Amino acid sequence: MDPSEREDRLLRIENYDLVSRRKMRWGGLGSFYHRLLNSYYSFLVPENAKVLEIGCGHGDLLEALSPSFGVGIDFSQEMIRNAEKKHPDLNFLVADASEIPLNMKFDIIILSDLINDVWDLQRLLENIQRCCTRETRIILNFYNNLWRLPLSVVKKLGLGFQVREQNWFAPKDVVNLLEITGYEVIKYTPHILLPFWLPLVSAIANRYLSKMIPFSWFSLTNILVCRVTGKKPVSPSVSVIVPARNEAGNMESLLGRVPDLGSRTEVIFVEGHSKDNTYETIEELINRYPEKNCSLYRQEGEGKGDAVRLGFKKATGDILMILDADMTVPPEDLPRFYEVMASGKGEFINGVRLVYPMENQSMRFLNILGNKFFSLVFTWLLGQPIKDTLCGTKVLWKHH
Repeated sequence: MDPSEREDRLLRIENYDLVSRRKMRWGGLGSFYHRLLNSYYSFLVPENAKVLEIGCGHGDLLEALSPSFGVGIDFSQEMIRNAEKKHPDLNFLVADASEIPLNMKFDIIILSDLINDVWDLQRLLENIQRCCTRETRIILNFYNNLWRLPLSVVKKLGLGFQVREQNWFAPKDVVNLLEITGYEVIKYTPHILLPFWLPLVSAIANRYLSKMIPFSWFSLTNILVCRVTGKKPVSPSVSVIVPARNEAGNMESLLGRVPDLGSRTEVIFVEGHSKDNTYETIEELINRYPEKNCSLYRQEGEGKGDAVRLGFKKATGDILMILDADMTVPPEDLPRFYEVMASGKGEFINGVRLVYPMENQSMRFLNILGNKFFSLVFTWLLGQPIKDTLCGTKVLWKHH
């Protein structure tokens, strides 16, 4: 560590020790902002996960996430001392963010309002990979540069805690550092237009307007969700689930066109109260082609969702693929989905029919408009681009 970094660290520790004592004495300002952050993180983090928070402060966010095993790290001894008093059921360590003394894996790693303070973000991102698996989610939030002046005024008026000069990353800067250190950003959303409470106004501004252009440009904080990239070392097996209702004429063609995928491929037909002889046709095909690894079930419930859930329950493959019996997505395209999953580039793959030209009458004009509408809504809700929500071909890992 060079002398300037060492000096900066000591000064920041001293400053945050002071901030910690004042928080405990006064209850802490900015509580509304932190309540909002807690709610956003609680939405992103499932309960009973193994969670590591770096720069945990008093551990309030970590506690709000209800982890099965929670570890908080902070370089301020005062912060950790108070965190241990407030949350004795969690685990806390005094350590610098860039020198994490852990050799264990976590489901979630949180960097909340941390990267504004770290000396070397690239080194930190490289360091935390030892605590990651391919399934780990790294979630971080950081300030919008447009709030630099308002926050400075707040501090000068004595309405906020004094901290040392901070880093002010633009979202593109953070995304770039994540990419060059081996991460993929899978979700980005701006949050919090009003970090203080005004009846009704704050709820509308923070819940809706903060995600809409041009209001989103002025949101206080940016939240990024990312994961470690890399290829899976095994050749996963595949279960192709085919919900079929009144599709007797397509069954033989579909079965012949499903390719062999991965280490093993099984085809699971789930027939749903057809008015034609779909069930009997599938039964006859299974007997005629014993070399195909096929099974057939008749759903007791109603609807495609019920059929898919039954198929998932019966599936034994590592990867689950839904293939509609009308073959609007050709079976020959399934290897494309498989390669994206097996390479580790994706964890949930949604088919898209709205890029290349479609056959006449394959989707009516009003259906296209409705599909576009749902795509925009889901893109806005999830903070990820969704182009064809109604495409039946969806691929995911069975353990998910």
